[in-house]
Amino acid sequence: MISRTIQQLEDALGQQLFYRNTRAITPTESGKLFFEYAKRITEQFDEAQKALQDKTVEPSGLVRINAPVFFGQRHIAPWLAGLSERYPRLLIELIQTDEFIDPLRDSTDLIFRIGTLTDSSFHARIFGTQKYHLAASPQYISKHGALDHPKALNEHKCLVYKGFEGPNRWLIRKPNEEWVHYPIVPLLASNNAESLMTAALNGMGIVLFPDWLIGEALKQGKLIKLLPQYEASIKSQPQHIAAIYPNVRHPPLNIRVVIDYFAEVYGETPYWQD
Repeated sequence: MISRTIQQLEDALGQQLFYRNTRAITPTESGKLFFEYAKRITEQFDEAQKALQDKTVEPSGLVRINAPVFFGQRHIAPWLAGLSERYPRLLIELIQTDEFIDPLRDSTDLIFRIGTLTDSSFHARIFGTQKYHLAASPQYISKHGALDHPKALNEHKCLVYKGFEGPNRWLIRKPNEEWVHYPIVPLLASNNAESLMTAALNGMGIVLFPDWLIGEALKQGKLIKLLPQYEASIKSQPQHIAAIYPNVRHPPLNIRVVIDYFAEVYGETPYWQD
């Protein structure tokens, strides 16, 4: 069996690897050279196998995360110190953008995204469904009056987020009824949510923002919720907050521990909805 394997190898290489006689088998120069290369390959394979086994035991190396700008600032960056303390061998790269990215083209391991989940080529871990609120500062309400009906929006100063898909559409409805789009002409449109929040806090106008962004300002009374008897949104479909990653049978340990960590941090009901 062994002699047949050696002969097949010699035939494939076109080289004699051993001198054979009745008393001994001695490697040729070609055999010695081949042995050295084979030894290196075996050692490298063993090292690769050990490295991969280590990665399944303890998270290590680089994990690349992509997230929306303001969500990343508010609900990812503040928790990274805890993630690093729990997994000290994990290296973290956080890229923040509000535009859609291709994880394969942009070499991203894990994407935090907010929206409708439709792409079956990705797995998704849903953390929650965001809720929107119309709100304005006490100064604005004192000066311009409270909003008493959605139709009155065109009489107010509105601050609108404008992303790569264009300005957000403001949809409003009574519970369990159909969504109605109320067209508005924004006093201020911006692709930066923080700028719009700053303007709203300073009394410039009304904003329509999700709970994870505006919740703290509502709790502190810096902004007042408008039309509480109505529901508001920018899309008619539910907008999920999720971590997505390529659809593979065995997700890397780094991805799994990051997802589990943020699921623990956010809670079964996300803390910003408490």
